[in-house]
Amino acid sequence: MAMKVAYVVPRYGLEVVGGAESAARNLAERLVAAKGWQVEVLTTCALDALTWAPHYEPGTVDINGVTVHRFASEAGRDEGFHPYSGSLLADLPAVTTEQAEHWIDLQGPVSSALIDAIAASPAHLAVFYPYLYHPPVRGLPLVADRAVFHPALHDEPPARLPVFPPVFESAAALVFQTYGERALAHRLYRVGAIPQIVLGLGVDEAPAAGPGQQAAVASIRQRLGLGDRPYLVSLARYLDHHKGTAELWEHFREYKRRRPGPLALVLAGQIVDEPAPHPDIISAGPVSEEDKWSLLQGSTALVSASPFEAFSLIVIEGWTAGSAVMVNGRCEATTEHADRSGGGLAYVDYPSFEAALDRLQAEPGLRHELVERGRAYVQANFRWDGLIQRYASFLESVRDRRKVSA
Repeated sequence: MAMKVAYVVPRYGLEVVGGAESAARNLAERLVAAKGWQVEVLTTCALDALTWAPHYEPGTVDINGVTVHRFASEAGRDEGFHPYSGSLLADLPAVTTEQAEHWIDLQGPVSSALIDAIAASPAHLAVFYPYLYHPPVRGLPLVADRAVFHPALHDEPPARLPVFPPVFESAAALVFQTYGERALAHRLYRVGAIPQIVLGLGVDEAPAAGPGQQAAVASIRQRLGLGDRPYLVSLARYLDHHKGTAELWEHFREYKRRRPGPLALVLAGQIVDEPAPHPDIISAGPVSEEDKWSLLQGSTALVSASPFEAFSLIVIEGWTAGSAVMVNGRCEATTEHADRSGGGLAYVDYPSFEAALDRLQAEPGLRHELVERGRAYVQANFRWDGLIQRYASFLESVRDRRKVSA
């Protein structure tokens, strides 16, 4: 009998770019394609992760062989969430379970129909992804004996709310994206006896080099007014001060003051906090997949500015595309990638930012060496064929263990 797996995510669709939900879609589709499993998704009608406003119609659709069930929500993210969250997280030791549960309800998305569908699903395993929202907190305990939890955890204040330990500690299995994420989970929760794997995320090959791709790189340069200037690129779903973007552009402004020259900074993604105007900072806005790869391939370096990442697929894609990589040294996940690969440079303040960027611009041989080390790391750990086989084997072991215990 083919394995039946149900993914539970707050939003799902081809339009959902980046983040945990996109990772879940890639895993779901590849389990269908590579293993022939029956995979369904239980989700809401939301597209925008900032509001959870309804976008899709409720009902069932097929997306690349995966059966997707969308359920209407009673509430998205409450308008009072951010003020409540700010005051609550300011004094974590005083937070009660009741207050944390209220935080989850305000965070959303709240869908009683989705929670009912989780409990009623006939799937062998229910896979929850990520930890921070209402569906895993309310839904995972209902199917704990067959729940596989992809928390996408990083070191942030909400992870210490008292509502989360019961969720982590009741899961049948845990799937982590980095060794740092696993270590953090073990520091925060009692999960040592739970079956678990450090999986990571898979990455596609970059578009092949050749005249067509050279034309694509030239096109994005022309559209952004870059000409033949060297540039750094920072790509994310949302560019705001929480993701280190404000710190990045302040560092970049100071660098240009000290090192006048043609170097530019391209910000690609939805701009939440707009930088003050600067002739060398270019806001590209959200970009297509084609433009993403072209920006990476044409860059001097990708800068992963966020201190809060559970994995950061864009770092892996940067090496795949042949870009050098700079990471925020306060981010455990991206620093782990840089250290394990030997292919990235980290910064923690302006002096280290300046030193790393000076080296990249002055030492072409170093840039080539970093890229090659990064590519070797990606090839060994994050190519889809090997990753999906490891993942499927782990899920089968969780199912078989459940059968034995039953």
